[in-house]
Amino acid sequence: MKNKELIKKIKNVKLALAPMAGITDLPFRQIARQFGADWAACEMVTDNPSMQHTRKTLHRQNHAGENGVVVAQIAGSAPEQLASAAQYNVALGAQVIDINMGCPVKKVCNVLSGSALLQNEPLVEKILQTVVQAVEVPVTLKTRLGWDDEHKNILTIAQMAQNAGIAALAIHGRTRAQMYRGEANYDLIGEVKRNLNIPVWANGDIVSPEKAAAVLAQTGVDALMIGRGAQGQPWIFADIQHYLQHGTMPPPMHFQAASKIALGHLAAIHAFYGAKSGVRIARKHIGWYLSRQPESDSIRQSINQIEDAEQQYDMLADFFEKRAIEQEYWCRDYG
Repeated sequence: MKNKELIKKIKNVKLALAPMAGITDLPFRQIARQFGADWAACEMVTDNPSMQHTRKTLHRQNHAGENGVVVAQIAGSAPEQLASAAQYNVALGAQVIDINMGCPVKKVCNVLSGSALLQNEPLVEKILQTVVQAVEVPVTLKTRLGWDDEHKNILTIAQMAQNAGIAALAIHGRTRAQMYRGEANYDLIGEVKRNLNIPVWANGDIVSPEKAAAVLAQTGVDALMIGRGAQGQPWIFADIQHYLQHGTMPPPMHFQAASKIALGHLAAIHAFYGAKSGVRIARKHIGWYLSRQPESDSIRQSINQIEDAEQQYDMLADFFEKRAIEQEYWCRDYG
């Protein structure tokens, strides 16, 4: 019997942070939760036992101090090996297992994992059944509309998921062939929602509160999953909550408040990975924070040349301190 309290929490999810490899590590998940994300899955980990003790995997499986439901996302193509990976992650503290059938990148699909699985429906069914039966915690599924425009089989996959006992289904509104190009399509997601009893979450191109409201209205889904929209602006969850509740856009964050969040995030990255690795990993997050600020290209380029953690932090803090004198609010992509 699956944990009833966790099942209830899954049913109550309204806003989720999409798992993104190399991005949604523990520091980022904590910040997203701080601003209202009900759900934040760990980065994808392989089911390959030989990779369980690499530095990258150990960081991805680090749940120390996590202040929400611990969700471990696993990827692979062998049902029994995925089941073993699920059991292993539960032993490490995972309260929910999420199966990745949505990743479109070549190195994942080339080993018939991620969204490549959508080409083999019998294997999908076997994986879902085997993993659900292998663990006592709830199991969720993240997937796409299908392999390509000629093979959009999400309705079949969704029914398989429900029949297998999947607790919730998150759907990215693109096929694997689309990668991240073009626009997400929500029509099939809405159709899945109308045909399933389990929670259905919509993912893809939800980068503003207005878009969040529009997708909810179009699909009737139970929750929205935010990916790149949260990069460099993790407070988007709070903005979406405000918009859905009041129908108006909240004011932008004060510049000093937002810069404090960005600097706290940077410090957390340094502490989590260590100074040497942290400097490198932090660069992309710094780039996202700065990308919305005018005339920030030169400081971003300078920061990217730095190899010392303290110097990286100080240079960003100095930029923010000077900018705060002339800029009251943090710039954002939406109204």
